[in-house]
Amino acid sequence: MRDDVFRAIADPQRRKILKLLQKGSMSAGQIAAQFDITKGSLSYHFNILKGAGLIRCERHAQEQVYSLNTSVFEEIAAMLLELFPAPRSLTRKA
Repeated sequence: MRDDVFRAIADPQRRKILKLLQKGSMSAGQIAAQFDITKGSLSYHFNILKGAGLIRCERHAQEQVYSLNTSVFEEIAAMLLELFPAPRSLTRKA
């Protein structure tokens, strides 16, 4: 099981980063502008999210650009559906 993913999304600031990246790739500076925390703290959150495989980082000239890694989200969604299948009454056709 991907405990690192659940630990990563347990923090509200990391969830906010993920929510921002749902709209598309963003530079570290664009993301930082949405927070009132130090660059060191933000870097820590980026590292946790990268370590869990939830985001990717690419260097574009002088900027670091972050994006979601959707394959990990698909893996977690499939695992949750396996653990908690829909009740039969919701899966039957009328």
